[in-house]
Amino acid sequence: MSKVLENIISSAKALGKTIVLPEGEDGRVVKAGAECVKQGIAKIVLLGNPDEIKKNNEGVDLSGVQIVDPVTNAKTESYAEILFKAREGKINKKTNLPEYATVEDAKKSILKDYTMYGALMLKAGDVDGLVSGACHSTANTLRPGLQVIKTAPGVNTISSSFVMIAPCENKYNPDGVAVFADCAINIEPDANQLADIAISSADTAKNIANIEPRVAMLSFSTKGSGNDDKYFKSVPKMQEATKIAKELAPNLILDGEFQFDAAVPPEVGKLKAPDSKVAGNANVFVFPNINAGNIGYKIAQRFGGYLALGPICQGFAKPINDLSRGCSVDDVIAVVAITALQSK
Repeated sequence: MSKVLENIISSAKALGKTIVLPEGEDGRVVKAGAECVKQGIAKIVLLGNPDEIKKNNEGVDLSGVQIVDPVTNAKTESYAEILFKAREGKINKKTNLPEYATVEDAKKSILKDYTMYGALMLKAGDVDGLVSGACHSTANTLRPGLQVIKTAPGVNTISSSFVMIAPCENKYNPDGVAVFADCAINIEPDANQLADIAISSADTAKNIANIEPRVAMLSFSTKGSGNDDKYFKSVPKMQEATKIAKELAPNLILDGEFQFDAAVPPEVGKLKAPDSKVAGNANVFVFPNINAGNIGYKIAQRFGGYLALGPICQGFAKPINDLSRGCSVDDVIAVVAITALQSK
């Protein structure tokens, strides 16, 4: 285990947070939940039928794991009321009818959608964070967050980042860790969204990766050296995003637009942007779109041997995180620890 991940888990243990895992039907999630309790990383609430969970996971020590069955839980009615009030007046675009005509309709819905049920537990303050996605889509994980938890004050964009952990000492990454964003949620963010992503990613760098953020707004251009006005106008977009982010977070060390080599090697940074505090010194990287971000983190992961923790969801009022459907038990444990840290 890397030192960075060890620090994340150690910090999570000190908090004693409670995380809900809605996917009690997934063996990996059950094993991870049990291990989190055993190691003291977090208190775990597992959603599902207790008899079925125990039957399907013989040999897993579930002592200390709280298993909540939404069908029989006394709080289900109150959660349905929260959902009904949160979505009151919303119309289903397919049927042109109210999403939930009554509280009973909302109750029927959450008994079919345990991720939403978990989000309602989070909204009610009964848990501190939610982790889902092992056997459900990203949309199924994010939708309850958008509908019920909503964005944190001052944030307009839900985004994602990856904490990238170096496999060995690297002169261009002296921290041993970096943050890449947005690699998983926003496909073609505009300048305002990119500014939000930059500020949220800086928070992730500080609170999860435990580094002082130095944010580089990335492009194929450095300080106007390139231009694509004829095609996509991505260079002006990153320039505008940099301006907006600086106005929103004047104390944040952030600059751009930069080519990656201007952002990382000091010798190139000094040559291309000699007056910048970020050039040649960046540890948080904001990509212009999901194509660049997704390709970039996977190159670092596969060619560079970096461990990619994420995607970490950013911007929710309370922490919700999405798992890859190919996740391992260790992946789930890591995301639980990260979610606990986000709830500080």
